[in-house]
Amino acid sequence: MSVLEPLAARYAHWLGLPAESTVDTSDEDPAEVRAMPVILRMERAEPPSRTALLEAAAAAAVAVCLDERALPGGDWHDPLKAWVDGRIRKVARRARGAHWQAVQELPGITVEVDGAEARALLPGRVVESPKEVSRLQISGSELPADEPGPAPDGLPRLLLNPEVSMTVGKGAAQVGHATMILASVLDETELAAWAATGFRCSVRTPPVATWKALCPAEDPEGSWRRDGVVAVRDAGFTEVDPGTVTVIAQRLGRLYSPHG
Repeated sequence: MSVLEPLAARYAHWLGLPAESTVDTSDEDPAEVRAMPVILRMERAEPPSRTALLEAAAAAAVAVCLDERALPGGDWHDPLKAWVDGRIRKVARRARGAHWQAVQELPGITVEVDGAEARALLPGRVVESPKEVSRLQISGSELPADEPGPAPDGLPRLLLNPEVSMTVGKGAAQVGHATMILASVLDETELAAWAATGFRCSVRTPPVATWKALCPAEDPEGSWRRDGVVAVRDAGFTEVDPGTVTVIAQRLGRLYSPHG
């Protein structure tokens, strides 16, 4: 049983909630708030490309959730289950040099894409973050937009909302949400094929018309059946308004355009 199964049950319901409901945290104990740290390697001398870094972060986040250690009885299962059963928070931080090397010793998975590296760590209580993580900056570095070229065939596509501006840290958290939701609704054959690639995916920003045609906010179940897409609807704690759809994930082998 995958630790992500609860996401599949909650997905359509969450997407349909009114925006004000997405920021209601009245049922949370602050001491129990959990998050997955996503560490982005951003060396001063050789910064990574923005797209490659987002692709690395997206793959790393889902790889932690579907690692064999996340299975029932595994060392990672209980902390992952406690996190997935609540709100799926991620906190992206930047690191370089010795600080980047230090987080390699913490439980997690590092993914490299075209020279860009990201490490997703095992989620835990925010108030108990290890010093190797808490000392890292959340903001302060940004990467310029790039032109990654056509997306490769046979991999999931993560489409960023072309009408919403996000920092690279915010984007990294959002694409990580997207790969988790996608993994929760894929069948076993598709999931195994994706796992064999190391959960690689492409991150692109589509034309506004394509985004609006694919966005499943009005009919999430129908959008999955027709176009193979799921969406991330942000709670609005940082950078974007509550209820904003930030990323659409399109399943393996689907065409970029809707109804293809």
